[in-house]
Formats: sequence, structure tokens, C-alpha cells
Amino acid sequence: MPRLNDQVRELLQEYADLINITGGDAFRARAYEKAARAVGGHPEDVAGLDVKGLQQIPGVGKSTAEKVAEYLTTGQITALETLRAKIPSGVREMMAVPSVGPKRALALYRDLGIASVGELAEAIRTEKLTDVAGFGERSGEKILHGIELMRQSGGRTLLDAATELAEQIVAALSDVPGCTRCAYAGSLRRMRETVGDIDVLATAADSAPLMAALTELPYVAEVIASGPTKTSVRTAQGVQVDLRVVPEEDWGAALVYFTGSKAHNIKLRTMAVRAGLKLSEYGLFEVEGDAKNGGATGGGGKAGGAKAGGAKVVSATEEEVYAALGLPWIAPPLREDRGEIEAALRGELPDLVQESDLRGDLHTHTDLTDGLATLEEMIDTAAARGYSYYAVTDHAPDLVMQRMTDEKMLAQREQLRQLADRHKKLRLLHGTELNIGPDGDVDWPPEFLAGFDVCVASVHSHFGADRAAQTRRLIRACENPYVHVIGHLTTRRIGRRGPIDVDLDAVFAAAARTGTAIEINSSPQRLDLRDEDILRAKRHGVRFSIDSDAHATPHLAYPRFGVGTAQRAWLTAEDVINTWPWQRLKRFLRKDALR
Repeated sequence: MPRLNDQVRELLQEYADLINITGGDAFRARAYEKAARAVGGHPEDVAGLDVKGLQQIPGVGKSTAEKVAEYLTTGQITALETLRAKIPSGVREMMAVPSVGPKRALALYRDLGIASVGELAEAIRTEKLTDVAGFGERSGEKILHGIELMRQSGGRTLLDAATELAEQIVAALSDVPGCTRCAYAGSLRRMRETVGDIDVLATAADSAPLMAALTELPYVAEVIASGPTKTSVRTAQGVQVDLRVVPEEDWGAALVYFTGSKAHNIKLRTMAVRAGLKLSEYGLFEVEGDAKNGGATGGGGKAGGAKAGGAKVVSATEEEVYAALGLPWIAPPLREDRGEIEAALRGELPDLVQESDLRGDLHTHTDLTDGLATLEEMIDTAAARGYSYYAVTDHAPDLVMQRMTDEKMLAQREQLRQLADRHKKLRLLHGTELNIGPDGDVDWPPEFLAGFDVCVASVHSHFGADRAAQTRRLIRACENPYVHVIGHLTTRRIGRRGPIDVDLDAVFAAAARTGTAIEINSSPQRLDLRDEDILRAKRHGVRFSIDSDAHATPHLAYPRFGVGTAQRAWLTAEDVINTWPWQRLKRFLRKDALR
């Protein structure tokens, strides 16, 4: 379930959007946008704050604080409901379609009477928008792609929200008397970027108290089904949670089964059949007679199976189950049938990178540009994470709305030097996030770029350029001797904006050739690169940087999600530059051969 702060952020952002499209004051709308970001990035839960306490959050004025307080008390914001009533629900749904946005959605409704996503898709397919200003053939294709993105993500929960909800449930159920084990499983345990529902597994001699405890959690809105072995509920945010309770002795087999993936489990069951065994959620069993020829097919993650009739071989731990099949334990992020079983049989499973391997963060922001926390607050939080080095990389001047100047950046550099005296164990790096222009150029001239410790370069505009142009601009950025890391390469936002059209293999080859790292952006809204693309990049010899892209102090914890994505791509600590000691990283950042 999303943090309350995040729920409030979404409501305030929606209010700002509705002010804009209903012709309200643009300055007022921007104030609510800023307040939305401020509440979302506030490190403390807003639940216990009154109007005065809310006004202590930078960027939250009295009017905003009163609306937030109203929501905390009543569950709604009257002013927001009033604006919602002016816009049909279908138009509000169109606002969320990538490549549409608030103003286009309202124009389509007012000028053409299009009042739903379905009507919009049909209008594009029948070419009814071709004569409308601003809606050419390519824009129609992009909108259709955006609709498909939104539909694909419908009903799915981002990794951070799913993790937070699952951890809350596991903690609550672990405290129930009689519960001996509890953990989440399924695609969340495999660190998929979005989650359809949440699988929780527990052990107890008596399942009834656990089932009752789940249904009584305050954020449960509906009990879908309840029984002695499985209970399913839906939260107020629409997330389905399935709880299964098994005997303690079956924990390992059940955890393997309900973690999945389906394809991985089918491979395991095929191996069991060949060994004259049967694997199910109940354990690994001996099979006699004609049954030895069956059992290799069936579901892998959701559906249960009948208990085998033969003697149980093992079931208590995952390690025992894998070992009985002649395999070492396989980490959940690898369980996607991408060759992990074959690698395990050869003794070639990678030693996956861990969050504890990270020595620093190379992409973060402060309130000097679009961040919400001061430089000092961000550094203090980074120090508390035990990092060896930490880079602040505020935006450069070509992103005009951030109002960066040479003087502001140099003043920040001096402030960083002064703060270094307080953090003897944390090496502070002064960096910037450059903007990759349409031709691949970046913001500052070489003589100014030479003063930075680290430069991240990212695409922030011209998302609709064609494949050749996008590829050229990114390759040219890699070839810039002052660009060390390419940030969020494909620019995607999960469920909101698709990736740019680019020849990834050509960019990966250029990055490997020039010694430019590719970022694994850990923001749960991005997770850019995808795990499939990381696998491709690694084959080219690319190095990676797992960064938070933090805009507030809580965001500095995001690398856990980037690490999960890296694990799904089989990365080791050796592949990730910010696991390296400072002296080795320093040599990498020089890019001496290109200067």
C-alpha cells in the first residue's frame, strides 16, 4: 500500500492538473505541484500532523495544509471533488494516458466530444484526429502506444508500494501467536518491476488466528475468500493479497512453489520426474509405478496440487529441495528460466550484487534544483547509510525550469567543501546531471565540466525523435570525455511513458568502447534500464552504476530496487562501478584515453 504521503502527493498533483485544465491560475497550480512533491518527499509520515505541523514542510502553505488536514480527517478534499465534478471521469482517465496529458484531454472533450480512453483509441484508428491541430499521424501512434502502456499496467502495483505493503503484512502476521515463519513470495520476491498481487506464506499449527489477523488489518477493504489453508483479501488501494498457511515441515517446498516463476518451477518438476520423484508445494516425494511417467506439467505459482502418495524426501527448506534435485540454492531474482538451472548444474551461478556492496550513490538532487531537501540534509542521510562516497548531481542550465547558473553551481561546490570537514568518513563528490541535447551536446563547455568529480548525462527532452537521431545523440554523449554515466537511458516511466526509440545495442557498444557507465536508475517509477536490457548491455562489456536519482532523503533508500533489477540481470559487484573502492572508481571517472 502506498505511503500516506504518496497518496496525498497524488491528490495534490491531480488538483494542480485540474486547476490547469479548467482555466485556473497557473501560478496557483504550480504551487500545488510543488506542495505535492514536498509532501511526497517528506521523510516523516504526515498522518500525525495538524495544519501547523503540515505548514512546517517546505513548500506547503496554509491553504494546502488545510486541504491535507481535511483529507486526513475525512478521507476526501472538497475542493478537489468540486473540480472533479466539472470533468467527466473518462476525460480524467484520458489525462493519465502517456502523450495526452491534462490540456489535450480537455481539448479532445470540448472540441470533439471524446469522453473516454476507448473513444480516443477509436478516433485515432478511424483517423478522426488527422485534421486536428497538434494531432499528426505520429502523435496518434504515440497515444495508442500510451493507451497500451496504461492498460498493461492496469491493476499492477509498483515495486516500492508492493514491498511496503508486503512488509507491513509480514510484520503484522509474524506477531500473531503460533506463527513460526512468515515471508512474501511470488513475483515480488523475484523483484519484478510491477506486481499483480501479493503472495504471503506462513507456517503455524493452527491457521485460524493468522487468517483472522489478515482480514482484520485496517487497510483491508474486502475479504475475497477465506479458508483453513488460503485467505484472499483486497486492500483499500485495490491490491489483492493471498495468504497461505502450511505446516512448518513443508515451508521450503511451499516457498519454492509460490515464489515461481511458473517456467522455473516446470523445469524443476521435469528434473524431479526424471529422477523418479514428484515436486509440489507439499514437498519432494518418491513416486512408484506408472506415476513416474507423469507430473512434469502444471501450474507453477498459483494453483495447488494434490499430495503425492510416495514417501516424502525433503520439504523443510528451499536449500534441501534444490539439493535433492542436484542443484545449489538459486536466488529468487534469477528464477525466470533464463538459463539459471543450466548454469547451476555447471556450477556457474553468479555471485549476485547485494545492496550491502554499494559504497556510494552517484546521482542525487537537492533543493538547489528540483530536489526537496537541502544539501546538508541529503549528505547527513547518505552518511547514515554508511557510504564511502556520495555525489550530488543537480541539474544543469539547459533544463531551463531549474534556473541553474554557473554561479549557483560554484557556490554549491564551495558549500560541499565546507561540509566535507564534518564528514571525514564520507568522500563528497561534486557532480551534475547534464542534459543530452537533440544533437548529443551537453550544457557546459569542457573547461567548466572539468571542474566536476562526476557527470551524469540524461535525455530530458525531444522524446519523440526518430531512432537514428536518438541513437546518435546518446552515442555522442558517451563519446564526451566528461560524461561518466548515462542516466535513465530509455527515459521510460513505468505505465506512464514508454521508452524512446533507440538502437540500444549501438549505444551499449559505444558505452563499452568509451568507458561510460550506464545507470540502473533505482526510482521505482523508472527502473531504467530494464533487466532484459541490462543483460544485453553486459554482453557488450558495459559497466553499470546503481543510483537512487534521489530528490528527497527517503529516496536514498531506492537502490534496493535497483539492486533487485541488477540481480534479475545476473550482475555481480564487479559489474557495478559504485561498489568499487574510491581509488578504482576515481581511475574509471578519468576517462583519460579520450581527453
